[in-house]
Amino acid sequence: MVYINGRLVKRENAKVSVFDSVVQGGDAVWEGLRVYNGRIFSLEEHLERLQNSAHALCFKEVPSNEIIKKAIFETLKANNMEDGVHVRLTLTRGEKITSGMDPRLNQSGCTLIVLAEWKPPVYPESVSMVTSSIRRNNPMFLDSKIHHNNLINNILAKIEANNAGADAGLMLDMNGFVAEANGVNVFCIRKGIVYTPFADACLPGITRALVMDLCKGNDIPCVEKNLSLIEFYTADEVFCTGTMGELVKVSEIDGRKIIDKSKDGVLGKLCELFREKTKKSGTPFI
Repeated sequence: MVYINGRLVKRENAKVSVFDSVVQGGDAVWEGLRVYNGRIFSLEEHLERLQNSAHALCFKEVPSNEIIKKAIFETLKANNMEDGVHVRLTLTRGEKITSGMDPRLNQSGCTLIVLAEWKPPVYPESVSMVTSSIRRNNPMFLDSKIHHNNLINNILAKIEANNAGADAGLMLDMNGFVAEANGVNVFCIRKGIVYTPFADACLPGITRALVMDLCKGNDIPCVEKNLSLIEFYTADEVFCTGTMGELVKVSEIDGRKIIDKSKDGVLGKLCELFREKTKKSGTPFI
């Protein structure tokens, strides 16, 4: 069952109007949520980002967090979903009175969609990456801090990865520093220190922030800095983070194997800390 603007409908009947802004121009914002043992992980952080993104795009009649939570809870309960679940939460600018780019054509408020699926983490135990020719957006063009549905540059990077036989496309910023992969944030570990790119041309991901907090709370040095491809090629460990995939080891970038010379096992410790967090934290809905 899928929630669309106050109604729960069967998946095969879940539709929006051809005049909806998400159809007309990819004009929407979204969040991915994970459900662990009857709790929605990092729900408040995701809703804060959704509201900030909608405000940045000047959406009108945005539903409150209370309304959105109620919609999520109703959807999960209707599907008897308690664990191993991913929720795609989408908020569009809404339906237009006629085709066109002008937001003044949106006169009926936002469209809220809650799509819940039984879905384990999408990546295998480790992933390979290739550097994409597609550069990641920075604030000069379209600020990646808006979690919007216009994902064409990420999709083009993924197509390049598919064609190269890799799992993901590693995207650089306009200055040639590593930004993120096409659907996840990236980290590298060198001599016991965890590094991640500045959130200038990448999404400041919620799982990314959680990893940084776990480092801080467990005496693991963590540094944000401009990072070159060479620093990733020669790192002891590389991993990516995101709601869909959690924490995943990167085994290879551009044909270079990631060789752990330190044997410190920092990534293994972070994965364990993350799993412990998911067992205890989250917003209960049952």
